[in-house]
Amino acid sequence: MNATDPGRIVLLTTSHRVAPGLLSWPAWQALHAADRVLCADGAHPQLPYLREAGLTVDEAAPTAEEAVDAAAGGRTLVVVATGEGEPRLTDGLARLAGSGRIRMPDLELLPASYDLPGARLLDLVQVMDRIRAECPWSSQQTHKGLAKYGLEEMYELVEAIEEGDRDELREELGDVLLQVVFHARIAEEGRPEDGGDSSGAFSIDDVAGGIVAKLVRRHPHVFGDETAETPEEVKAHWLRTKAEEKQRTSVTEGVPVGQPGLALAAKLSSRVRTAGLDVPLPRGEGVGYRLLAVAAEAEAEGVDPEAALRAAARAYRDAIRATEESARRGE
Repeated sequence: MNATDPGRIVLLTTSHRVAPGLLSWPAWQALHAADRVLCADGAHPQLPYLREAGLTVDEAAPTAEEAVDAAAGGRTLVVVATGEGEPRLTDGLARLAGSGRIRMPDLELLPASYDLPGARLLDLVQVMDRIRAECPWSSQQTHKGLAKYGLEEMYELVEAIEEGDRDELREELGDVLLQVVFHARIAEEGRPEDGGDSSGAFSIDDVAGGIVAKLVRRHPHVFGDETAETPEEVKAHWLRTKAEEKQRTSVTEGVPVGQPGLALAAKLSSRVRTAGLDVPLPRGEGVGYRLLAVAAEAEAEGVDPEAALRAAARAYRDAIRATEESARRGE
């Protein structure tokens, strides 16, 4: 070692969303080449795996000055960061470097594991587990009790999409996702008041696994040998696969009658058209039958009647507000 060499300090960061022990190759190289490895948290989840790999890890939280001294003489000091990221050490090293009074060692931030896409979903599951266990309100909720909130959140999501508000869209997607995770967490318990029992319990992993399997089955042009060059061919694949899975005796099966009226009418019209059935619209008196005809016409033209009506309603809302504002100004 060169006595005048200030050495090297490596701050090793890891993600708690990745299983401990799964570190990058550069991280393992740095750890095995280190003259000393420190960690302030004796319960750090990585420590058992580092020690199993033959490394000596000292439980210590060095100051900036102590870390610089430990690296002096060409040595390498690796600090395994805790969840907070060692701000006291990094701030102290920054102050020492800025003072210009000492020759600083090489400073390196080395991420040893990275979050994969979707890793923050693990945080959501963990937070939901704790809320379900400790929150007096959340711990008493049932599927039936939460149903109305799911509807509200979906309407708010649709509004954010139609308004084109990206920030609102991100927030509303989070609210909808919360409903999914909340219901899955309740289902994991299989409580009798939700019409279930432990034999019918399932978790968020079962929910995710189910939709992944469905997506793979219904996209044979992506995951299989079939081909699809147009959106129409993709839809045909989807409908054919869905029909094989469901084995339904009527095209009306699976159409929720509790949805808004225009959407229900359009959905039934779509099912009839897709199946190639010739079913005349029922004739009758009153606005309901006229609306049914309008919804069927809109669906045939590729227009969502619910969205179209909401757009018209928003224009009407704006006109009402403009009239009210004019009245307040005395115009």
